Formats: sequence, C-alpha cells, structure tokens
Amino acid sequence: MRLSTSGDGYPFLLIDDEPAALKSYETQLLGEGITDVLTCGSADAALRLLEERSVSTVLLDLRLPGLSGRELLRQVAGRWPHIPVVVITGVDEVETAVGCMKDGALEYLVKPVDPNRLLTSLKKARELFELRRENRLLREGLMSRELRCPEAFADMVTADAGMHSLFRYAEAIAETSRPVLISGETGVGKELMARAIHRLSGRSGELVAVNPAGLDDSLFADTLFGHARGAFTGAERNRKGLVEQARGGTLFLDEIGDLSPASQVKLLRLVQEEEYFPLGADVPVKSSARLIVATNRDLRKLMAEEAFRSDLYYRLLLHQIEIPPLRKRRRDILLLINHFLSQSARELNRPVPPLPPGLLNLLEGYDFPGNVRELCSLVFDALSREQGGRLSADSFRKILGLSALPVVSGRDNNSLSELYAPLKELPTLREAEDLLITAALERAGGNQTLAAAMLGISRQTLHRRTRSLRNGKDG
Repeated sequence: MRLSTSGDGYPFLLIDDEPAALKSYETQLLGEGITDVLTCGSADAALRLLEERSVSTVLLDLRLPGLSGRELLRQVAGRWPHIPVVVITGVDEVETAVGCMKDGALEYLVKPVDPNRLLTSLKKARELFELRRENRLLREGLMSRELRCPEAFADMVTADAGMHSLFRYAEAIAETSRPVLISGETGVGKELMARAIHRLSGRSGELVAVNPAGLDDSLFADTLFGHARGAFTGAERNRKGLVEQARGGTLFLDEIGDLSPASQVKLLRLVQEEEYFPLGADVPVKSSARLIVATNRDLRKLMAEEAFRSDLYYRLLLHQIEIPPLRKRRRDILLLINHFLSQSARELNRPVPPLPPGLLNLLEGYDFPGNVRELCSLVFDALSREQGGRLSADSFRKILGLSALPVVSGRDNNSLSELYAPLKELPTLREAEDLLITAALERAGGNQTLAAAMLGISRQTLHRRTRSLRNGKDG
C-alpha cells in the first residue's frame, strides 16, 4: 500500500483533541514518506485553517471541544465538497455511522483503528481528491480556448489548432501527480512537451531526463535507482540514482518502448508503488518524482507481440499526449523556417537572410521523416554553407539529396512566345497545365516533390492534379 506523496501543496489535515492520537497518525504518515501534514485540536481551528490553506484529505475525530465533529463534517462537505473526509471515532454505533455517511463522510473508522486500515482509507481519500481535481482541471482547461501560461510552450513554435488543443490538455494535467505518456515520431518535440509540463507543474524539484533505451537491466537499475555500498565490485560508497535527483520534481524517461522485459518490471514497481530498491539495498525508498515517459513506438503493437507489459502500459496511459508529425501540420513549416533562420543566424553571427524563391514549395512538399528536428538541422546546415549572406534553394536540395532543378526564374518571354508561334491554335489552360505537369514529372524522373518545386506548387496540389489528369485519360 502506497500513499501519494505530499509536497504538492495539498497536505493532509488531521483533527483530534488528543495530542497523542495526532502524533500517532502523523507518525504513520511519516512512515509512508508523507511529511506535508497539518494538525489541529478543535473544529474552530480547523475551519480557520481550511479558509487559509488548500488540503487534500481530512481525518476527523467526531469528539471535539466546542463545535462538534459532526457539525464540522457538515460544514466541510458543504463549503469544500471536493475534500474527502475520513471520520474516526470511539463510538461504534450503526446509526452514527450511517448519519456521518449521509453528511458526506467517505469512510467511518472505529477506534482503535488498525494502522493498515487507516492508511488504506487515507489512500482512497487522497485518490478521490486527485480524481476530482483532475476532472475539474480538465473541464476548465478543455473548455477554455486560451492558454493560462502560453510562455511555457515558447519552444514549440506552431499555429496548428490541434497542437494548441494539446497545449490546453497539458496545462490541465500539469499540476496532477499521475504519470504522463507522450508519444510521437522522432523529432516531433516530445522532450519539449515534457519540459513544458514540468514548468507548469509548479514542482520544486528539477526535471531529470534520461534515455534508458541502450541500458542493460543492471545499468538501468543503477542509473535510475542508484546502489548501496558493497552492492557489487567497485561500489565503495552509496550512490544516488536519477529518481533521487528528481525528488520533488519530474523524471523524464525517453524511448521506453525499447526497455527490456526485466527493466519494465522495475519501472512498473516505481509507477505502481512509488518506491524502488537501490541495488544491494533491502529497504525500499519512497519516490516523490512525477514520471513522464515518451516513446516513438506503437506500444499497443508491442503489447500484442508480448514485447511490452500490458500492466505497465495501462498504468502509464492515465494521461496521454500524442504529438502529430510535421507532415500533418504543414502550415507550421513557414513559421518554423523563419524561427530556425533567426536562431541559426544569431548563433552564426550573421544577418537573417530572405527566403529564396521556391524554397517554401520545396519544403512543403517534403515529408520530413525527422520532423521538426530535421527541419532545424536542415536550416542551420544550409545557412552554414552559404558564404555570401544569401540563402539558396539549391543548398536545401543538396542536403536533401535532390538533384538540382532547372532555373525557372528570368525566363525570356519572347522565347516563350516563339514556342507557341508555330501552333495554329493555342492550347486551353487545362491542356497547357496537363502538358506542363507531364513535362515536369518526366524531367524529375517521377519525383513529385521535385516536379512540384519546378512548377511552383505544393506536392499535395500536384498530387490532386495528376489524379485528375489520370482520371481524364481513363474517361
């Protein structure tokens, strides 16, 4: 049994007029790694505290001086209905228990309470609080069309409506403690999204990022969990792992789809129990790090192939963000080109060059298998190669491995007129368009990206028109 770790600004509130009882409850919570606890000995003090502080769970003794615990229960349920209340009392009466449940109590425990029963009840209350809070945040975030903290996403340049929906969802879940699974192809910005969620979370600790994909099982455990002195040859002293370094913050694990089955078991324990064993240690260590994981692989497919544990997958699926590839948001390409040009020019200490003719059409027709990361590298590389302060589309073609296009600018209009002079009748616009498309495809060797760049149109437009051309011939 594991309670969600406090330290997120929502402490447990313990109310009892017996100092010894309060000390006992506090000690039990401390044994679970919970240090964020508030205590008070009367209903009046509890009400003042609730007006000043946000709490996650109330443990309430019914017998209190002054205002009774029963009346306090009614007030908490009425004024703070999102806070679960666990009632604890020495009165073992069915009528009292039923009355408390009707007044809003989540649990009714009779003294003396078994420690495991108490912790189980508090865990249930805390989970209910987190669920209510997440639902409220999600409703507020998804109903709003405005971001509360747009600066958190400053590194993710986009005008795409779908991306902005993901930003709103990320804002809504950022303050919760549950794991987040970020999926998407290589280079779409999964780590940037993880960093944005961490910034929005308000957590006091750091974000610690690690790619465990190339680690064997022992190295994975040592890297994440650390080791005790004498755990293996050469372990001369205790060493803290990355989970400890992320205490109170966020642990970001990239490419978890490549984890071995043994490493998946170790990660499952961390996710499920929020605790881990350093190598060579017999006592588990509590974790207070929020977990964000990312993958570019299809985890459902891996589950079907029995290469990824289903219990781990469903534990990680509580919050999922799937970032679309760049080819599905091509309107962002111009924004990103300008962004990366400014960034690259600043790093290279050069003025920002104008975009050369035909470059946007060329890049909008390219599929970018490496996504935003590939576009960033492409712009930086092309600008690095240019020495005259001007950018040319040829630099991009060479980097992409495309053959150079014939120069289409500066055509001689007289020669174009001479081309049509022998004809008794000019072709229709549709006929001329079909001829141009056919000629461009022949010169490009069937490469639609190249042909589209020759014609000054996008690859999607060319694809539509070639399809119409084929249909016309078929008809």
